[in-house]
Amino acid sequence: MRTKDKDTRLAMLGILAVLGLFVSFANAASLGVVHTEGGMVEGKNHGVGLFRDMDVFKGIPFAAQPVRFQKPTPHLGWNGVLKAVDFPKRCLQLDLLQSGTRGSEDCLYLNIWVPQGRSVSTGLPVMVYFFGGGYLVGGSQGANFLNNYLYSGEEIADRGNVIVVTVNYRVGSLGFLSTGDSELPGNYGLWDQQAAIAWVHRNIKAFGGDPTNITLFGESAGAASVSFQMLTPHNKGLIRRAISQSGVALCPWAVNRNPRAFAESVAKKVGCPIDQSMAACLKMTDPVQLTLAGTLNLKGSATNPIVKNLALAPVIDGDFLPAHPSTLFDNAADIDYIAGVNDMDGHIFTGFDVPSVNQPLQATPVEDVKNLLTALTSDKGLEASAAAYEQYTASWGSNPGKDDIKKTIVEIETDYTFLVPTQTALYLHAKHAKTGRTYSYLFSEPSRMPIYPSWMGADHADDLQYVFGKPFTTPLAYMPRHRRVSKYMIAYWTNFAKTGDPSIGDSEVPVAWPKLTEGHQYVDINNGMDKNSIKQQMRARYVHFWSITYTNFPNVN
Repeated sequence: MRTKDKDTRLAMLGILAVLGLFVSFANAASLGVVHTEGGMVEGKNHGVGLFRDMDVFKGIPFAAQPVRFQKPTPHLGWNGVLKAVDFPKRCLQLDLLQSGTRGSEDCLYLNIWVPQGRSVSTGLPVMVYFFGGGYLVGGSQGANFLNNYLYSGEEIADRGNVIVVTVNYRVGSLGFLSTGDSELPGNYGLWDQQAAIAWVHRNIKAFGGDPTNITLFGESAGAASVSFQMLTPHNKGLIRRAISQSGVALCPWAVNRNPRAFAESVAKKVGCPIDQSMAACLKMTDPVQLTLAGTLNLKGSATNPIVKNLALAPVIDGDFLPAHPSTLFDNAADIDYIAGVNDMDGHIFTGFDVPSVNQPLQATPVEDVKNLLTALTSDKGLEASAAAYEQYTASWGSNPGKDDIKKTIVEIETDYTFLVPTQTALYLHAKHAKTGRTYSYLFSEPSRMPIYPSWMGADHADDLQYVFGKPFTTPLAYMPRHRRVSKYMIAYWTNFAKTGDPSIGDSEVPVAWPKLTEGHQYVDINNGMDKNSIKQQMRARYVHFWSITYTNFPNVN
């Protein structure tokens, strides 16, 4: 009996030994402590699949705590091992109601996701993400629901085998207030982004990344930021590729041509004089008060659309932006570029400007179409407004339906605010390109918001959940078709980061994506992609109107 027990125990020990051996083989590699220019950092490692782990570093400083209204400076470093295990605080900013603040001035930190297989990763492509939020709000980790952060880079890193970096930068008054001269030159948030790019270039090799293969990507204000980072002369040689999702430097909200007016309004609110001592006074003002004074008018109406009120934005400062962005595309000649929009990107604004658009039982007056176009074309006068009205109502017939008018409003704001500037930027990139390749897309997966009209397409920011793999991290909230969209986007994005061609790489794609220069082609991204998803001349008639016909009208102001 004892012999049998002994044999059983030996058999069990043998099984446990084999299991232990299997588990040890199944465990992937980990970086452990990483040496950076500031000191040693240690993140957390966890399994994401068989022979696959993820090293995650949260809250690594890429610059010192910024001095108000000045460029970022290098971090002085730290002693011992920095435990990089918690997301950093957002940069000091307004809350979503613009009635209070959150965040900290000590905020220049980034987060890194590094996928690991059986051996430690080396030479991986690097994707650096800049968040959106109108240059007013946002943070490197994004919105959080039950510890599920929107900008978690895990799904992209794991599925695409790339390193993902997300970055904090200053927003609101502290990031973009400018007097339009050397006293308060502005663009502090853009300088923060540039400092992060340079830090990644210098340090990412220690994390297993390839410093010669950095791809920037971003959405909305983050997408325009990507565009600015491509165009500035300060990033020469640092960026290999870039992706702009719903925003470029040419968008009407992306550059403030009269920053002094807004700076004076902030000064009045905080009790500073409007004279030569204004800048000095603003620099000494409590940062919370400065932030609260930088509120924007986000109520909107057909006669005063929100897009005209986004005053906290980058400026042409003669340094980061030496001239208007449209003249700087030579700086991006060797950068591969993807840019695109959501098919109803403008809906986010129309909901405020013309609320009846979202009321199924309420008609939208034709007068709202006229008023909106008059407001958007105010620089060119009534003749331009009439020409725009003729363009957008040409398909109506004598008796347009309720939905026809509503969709036209959304089309107008989408074209003006996002689509036409993006197409213009793509063609300028292609025109000035040397080795850089140019790709165009339209994202048309319908919105999942049940309160939206039945004709609704993809609203602003609808693409983010798919790029960051949310249909996989929260599967019960999505259908199989949504997982297809997410798989496609991650494949295209990460193939592009590896090779400069979204169709070529380790990830299978549903259809080959041709360059824009091959017959004005673009890809229409949704859950039903096939060869018919390759299309030509995106909204060509409207692009021609806004970029040629409209610009040829004389300025009336």
